[in-house]
Amino acid sequence: MLSLPGSPCLYYGDEIGMGDNIWLPDRDASRTPMQWSPDRNAGFSTVDPGKLYLPVVSSLVFGYQAVNVEAQKAAPASFLHWLRGILAIRKAHPVFGLGDFRDRSSDNPAVLAYTRQADVARGADRLLCVANLSASAQSATIDLPDAAGKQLTDLLGGAAFPRRRGRRSGHPHPRRARLLLAGRRRGGPTP
Repeated sequence: MLSLPGSPCLYYGDEIGMGDNIWLPDRDASRTPMQWSPDRNAGFSTVDPGKLYLPVVSSLVFGYQAVNVEAQKAAPASFLHWLRGILAIRKAHPVFGLGDFRDRSSDNPAVLAYTRQADVARGADRLLCVANLSASAQSATIDLPDAAGKQLTDLLGGAAFPRRRGRRSGHPHPRRARLLLAGRRRGGPTP
């Protein structure tokens, strides 16, 4: 979502994977107190729980005892840290907000591939975005004739993406994406 055209919108609690209280009416389900810690009232307030305007999420999976800011800050591999990293990448590459979108053909229907390209004040960015929408690892070959001879570098991990004569091949992990920098034009900064 953060690599597609348009402005991304994160709702309250999305940054930690906080759930909603689906038992509440109307939009109240998504207006429950922020889950700051596993403490009473999710660390949101010290008042008696019955005095809160809305109750905290009490789900076993998404409840404040399991999902909260304090726990996510302490875990380097948490969703909160991943989201901060991906937002930093998005900020460093204005092409995500300004670039053209072009669908790229893949030999595997479970793999979505597209490029984003823009000439921006900091240099021209060209990115290949590859997403595996399957629940298992998939092999895919993507046609990229305009990237022939260019090294693609994974922005999320720094690894090189395999290439074969204007086509790129790889094995994306289940339900994961890769954001690949295709290089910058002469005069632009290097990554």
